[in-house]
Amino acid sequence: MNTRRAARSTALLTGLVLLAGCSAGSSATSDADEAATAAPSDAPALQVEVLADGLDHPWDVSQAPDGTLLLDERGGGFTAVLPDGTVQTVAADLDDLWAEGETGLMGLVLDPDFDAQRRFYTCMGVADGGADGGPGIEVTAWTVDEGWTSAPRVADPLVGGIPVNADSGRHGGCRLRFDAGGQLLIGTGDNARGTNPQDLSTLAGKLLRVDPQTGQPSAGNPFLELTDPTSHAIVGYGHRNVQGIAVQPGTDAVYTAEQGSQVDDEVNLATDGGNYGWDPVGSGEYDESVPMTDTEIPGAVPAVWSSGDPTIAVSGITFLTGEQWGSYDGLLLLGVQKDTGVLALRLADDGSLVEQFRIPELEGDYGRVRSPQLGGDGALYLTTDNGDGTDQLLRVTPGS
Repeated sequence: MNTRRAARSTALLTGLVLLAGCSAGSSATSDADEAATAAPSDAPALQVEVLADGLDHPWDVSQAPDGTLLLDERGGGFTAVLPDGTVQTVAADLDDLWAEGETGLMGLVLDPDFDAQRRFYTCMGVADGGADGGPGIEVTAWTVDEGWTSAPRVADPLVGGIPVNADSGRHGGCRLRFDAGGQLLIGTGDNARGTNPQDLSTLAGKLLRVDPQTGQPSAGNPFLELTDPTSHAIVGYGHRNVQGIAVQPGTDAVYTAEQGSQVDDEVNLATDGGNYGWDPVGSGEYDESVPMTDTEIPGAVPAVWSSGDPTIAVSGITFLTGEQWGSYDGLLLLGVQKDTGVLALRLADDGSLVEQFRIPELEGDYGRVRSPQLGGDGALYLTTDNGDGTDQLLRVTPGS
């Protein structure tokens, strides 16, 4: 793992607001440039601090109650940033990690009862996790010692049977978050296989919900009565590559974000049993020209936001909350990877789009953003995704 250093604090000037994104819905005819809106005139000035650098594709970050930040890197490895600024490696056995293309060590989340259990979860490619003994994707539970020096596995796997594209690692997902009821949500990718999203006998291209202690499907899941037990963990289907999951404060609604093909990155409002309309079977090939939400599918759930053409490759998402954020309070933030920076959406309680704009201080200076995540301390944390040991963990706070 590359050397890290606790780094500098910088206050950035407000820059030009560039647009990414467009109108709500899943229309492929929308043009991102036509929907440009500026940040609110009373937007808070933001301070950006680099907490760690020298990272390589850090995928996710989560904050413990003591203020420590735990992050992982796609190619393997955990890093803790302690409250005093110390940046240290957390030793863990990753000998079975399968990192290929977009797949590797991906989603990470701490248990809501972390203080009692010191338990966290990852979703990662595993060399022997497939049904045929080859690569697959698994959710694993770990515990970490109080000094943040080592993390043994305690449930290996907690959830298995998530397929992967063994040829390329393409569309491996895989985001983890907890819903308001304490159940573990798992967003998966379709493995670039055209039949997977609409097939309830595979966990690829789905939103899953499980008990975090047992890994078993959550009570109340919509497909528990189906004969095939694989379907029992599924909450929603018809997804391409779920890269973001966030729970809206005040409503407890679950939103997901997924990267589009030729058109339409999407943000979706999760509903139990929902079909989100990705069906790229085509003529037997993986047809990436079809709409992200095929309206010819009966009951297909329309997106609450879509990028249109061109896409921006949305990734992780999080809601900002707290009076300290002023006019930014309540925004849904999306990491941007095809372009740079962070896109902000304001959604009504019913999921309808109210406004959208880029966050000026994060535009252009830090490159691709994989995961924005609100910390328990009310600050915003970001992992960049530029590769070659150039990535950073950022802390963003509103200025006083």
